[in-house]
Amino acid sequence: MTKGEIAENYFRQGLNCAQSVALAFCDEMNMSEEEVKKLTIGFGGGMGRLREVCGSVSGMTFVISAIYGEKGKKEVYELVQQAAKEFEKENGSIVCRELLGLSIKGADSPIPEKRTKEYYKKRPCAELVHMSAEILSNLLTKIN
Repeated sequence: MTKGEIAENYFRQGLNCAQSVALAFCDEMNMSEEEVKKLTIGFGGGMGRLREVCGSVSGMTFVISAIYGEKGKKEVYELVQQAAKEFEKENGSIVCRELLGLSIKGADSPIPEKRTKEYYKKRPCAELVHMSAEILSNLLTKIN
């Protein structure tokens, strides 16, 4: 399976967007699934369902930080910007509410929506998670 397929599979199992992307890279980060789930849970829904930076972009940021954090801010920021720019190029934004077509800032409840067939039909999140994991996988391949 590709990293994108792995991430999308996690998302379809009910994990949030940030968790799903990060979990696809547990081996590269030398971290357990439980540890990654716990450390990335608050980044879902554009940070706690605030609908700010897309959780899948935050997931990429988490992975980059975990793998390359010892290199320093400049190097990590460069990698994060590369990944985010690629995501934005493909989707027009890195902001959750814009990606979902929501116009009102701060109108979301902290209660996650129920994952139904209708949820998956109206939300591009599974595809965005897949794309983020592929973007990150390609970036990591270029670096190594």
